[in-house]
Amino acid sequence: MTAFVLVAGAHTGGWIWDDVAARLRESGARVYPVTLTGMGAPGRPAGPGTDLETHIEDLLRLVDEVDDEQVVLVGHCYGIFPVLGAADRRPERVARIVHLDAGMPGNGDRALALLPDEEARERLSARTTAGVGDGDGGDWLIPPPSPDEWQRWGSFAGIPSDRLTRLTQDAVPQPAGTLTRPLRLTGAAAALPATGVLCTGNGSSIAMVEGMVAMGDPRFKALAEPRITFFELDTGHWPMLSCADEVAGILLRAAAGEGHRVTAEVGELPGHLRPFVLDAPQRRRERIGRVDLHLPGDLHGHVQGDLHGDLHGDRHRDLHVGDVPDGLPATEGPWPAVVFVHGGPVHPDLRPTPRDWPGFVGYARSVADLGAVGVTVDHRLHDLGDLPRAAEDIAEAVDLVRADPRVDADRVALWFFSVGGLLSADWLAAPPAWLRCVAASYPVLAPMPSWGTVGTRFRPASAVEGAGRLPVVLTRVGRERTEIAATVEEFLAAAKACEAAVEVIDLPDGRHGFETTDHSEAARRAVEHALRSVLRHLGAASE
Repeated sequence: MTAFVLVAGAHTGGWIWDDVAARLRESGARVYPVTLTGMGAPGRPAGPGTDLETHIEDLLRLVDEVDDEQVVLVGHCYGIFPVLGAADRRPERVARIVHLDAGMPGNGDRALALLPDEEARERLSARTTAGVGDGDGGDWLIPPPSPDEWQRWGSFAGIPSDRLTRLTQDAVPQPAGTLTRPLRLTGAAAALPATGVLCTGNGSSIAMVEGMVAMGDPRFKALAEPRITFFELDTGHWPMLSCADEVAGILLRAAAGEGHRVTAEVGELPGHLRPFVLDAPQRRRERIGRVDLHLPGDLHGHVQGDLHGDLHGDRHRDLHVGDVPDGLPATEGPWPAVVFVHGGPVHPDLRPTPRDWPGFVGYARSVADLGAVGVTVDHRLHDLGDLPRAAEDIAEAVDLVRADPRVDADRVALWFFSVGGLLSADWLAAPPAWLRCVAASYPVLAPMPSWGTVGTRFRPASAVEGAGRLPVVLTRVGRERTEIAATVEEFLAAAKACEAAVEVIDLPDGRHGFETTDHSEAARRAVEHALRSVLRHLGAASE
């Protein structure tokens, strides 16, 4: 017989699984909803020393007591941390691990990254770095979120009002040590079967997983292994409250090894490395640190690097305005410039890096062919927590470009793609006079509900209120992932309310990253339209 051990997320206990547990028991399964130490269990209050290790030990005691041969460990949100810790120490007892709208933490990761309150997160992180114990000074309990704050932990989509009331009323303080103590894994459970249950209303989907695997990011390579399966639920972050019947059914199917399997296409070129939709002629290209300049004019003179020359021997270094060589020829120009900002997160070891992807090279060459400098940048958005650093990289690259004598410093456009769209917020909120246009293609324009740690700074849907009459050129694809399309519609609604100058270029049959996967006439026209609109706002030759 299969036994399900259900582990709740932060601030909650076993009660949150009541409806799911009832459905599973009706099917004949044994069910153990867990209330971890300090999370409301009678006789097991939290103390200053309660931490992640305490919660792992809670699960180990339970697993050791369960007689069933097949034990399925289910972790929701924070609950996946103690689940993985316990599985690592009892791999022989675990038949499957289920990540219920939960991440994939690894050895050394801390659940602190889940905490949406940036101030509290930084304070606890600083205490940990300084070696101050969570019990020192009485600051060892994190209060539960207020009713208004709960949604920062994830989407409420689908939760009936009575269950939402219980979520807010029965929540308890979370021991700080459970979030600050790193997860320690030996790899003993790395080969266990696992299932991801993705809640589309909270911003995750099978399509998103398939996209990450196709990118070749080594962090997601294992997701294409046959032992891994996936399910989707069209609901928010708390499916046990919004659709208990469906959750129970999926858990039974997962235990039986069912579910969608992601495959990595062997020998097929990933979409982002396929040819650009336009036949853009090669132009002079110069490489300075993380920045490449594609220059107008005929191909001649010194070219620093070539399209494939630095893919494995990276020559990145910190950027400084003074890195622009003195005395560079400016026989034509100065020209306006378009800075292209890629999405992510992109693993730092992924090769080629984004500035060498055919799509961005194609855009930059096309811009150069139309009389402007095309600029590609390898910014350091390696994780969602890197958005501030990536924003600094873009600002530094812009300064470098504007200082180049061949660039007209008063005529610059920024063009954002995919998750890079979040980085447009700073520029929309307070556009400088020299910024003549912002463009965005299939962008993410507000953080997903599950990205609570991103904060309010990187929210273009709010920042557009400060854009004034700054021209915005937005390419919208009709076959976009639902969770991304929702952020675009939020942005457009906000732009309409403040009368922002937004031009929308629609590609009804287009998909995310269409420029290298769709060579249809409609795709060509959409790219050409966007290019000419941006160049028109810059006053560059576009005919």
